[in-house]
Amino acid sequence: MDSLIKTYLLQKSRVSIPGLGTIYVDRSPARSDFINKQLLPPSYHFRFDKYFDAPARDFFTFLASSKHVEDYEAIRMYSEWAQSLRNNIGADQSAALEGIGVLKRDLTGDVLFEPVAAPTTYDISVPAKRIIRSNVKHKVIVGDKEVSKTEISGYPFDDVKKRKMSWWIYALILAVIAIAAIIIHFARSDNPLPFGNHQTIQPR
Repeated sequence: MDSLIKTYLLQKSRVSIPGLGTIYVDRSPARSDFINKQLLPPSYHFRFDKYFDAPARDFFTFLASSKHVEDYEAIRMYSEWAQSLRNNIGADQSAALEGIGVLKRDLTGDVLFEPVAAPTTYDISVPAKRIIRSNVKHKVIVGDKEVSKTEISGYPFDDVKKRKMSWWIYALILAVIAIAAIIIHFARSDNPLPFGNHQTIQPR
C-alpha cells in the first residue's frame, strides 16, 4: 500500500489518510545563483496538513485499478489500512510511510509528520551568465512620443534642471545685494546706533 500511496502522491501532489490528514508535495520555484553563474532547478518537499483528511474520489479509482478490484473493495481496503495505521501511532511509537515520512503523535495527541527526504527529481542546474549590453538600442516612451535610447540622450533634461535651479541663484544674488546695501547705509550714518529713533530733543 505504501508504494501505491507514494506513486499517487507524486502524480497528484496530494494524498489524504482518513483520520490523520493530508500529505502534499509543494514546489519551490527555480532560483538564480549569480555567484556560481547558474540557475538552480525547482525543488520539492513534503508537507502535512492535519485538518483535512478526506481522500479524493479519483484516488479510490486509482487504487482499484492498481489492485484490480472494484471501487467499493478499494474503499474498504484503504479504510482498513488507515485504521491500522492510526492504531500504530502513539506517543511512544510511530508509523513510517516508505519513501515519504514518519507519522507519530505528540503528548497532546496531535499527529506530527516528519519527512524522510525530499522527492527525487532529475532536474539539473543550468549555466547562466549575466550579460549587460551598454549600447543596445530600444524604444522608450517620453511624454507622448516613442524614441530610442540614442535619441533620448539628446533631450535637454540638463537645461530643464538648470532652469529649475536658476531661481535659487537669482534669489541668493538679490539677498547678497540687499544685505550689502543695508551695511553700506549704516556705515555711512553718523549715528553709532542706527536702529530706532534717535532724534535729539532739547528741553525748554
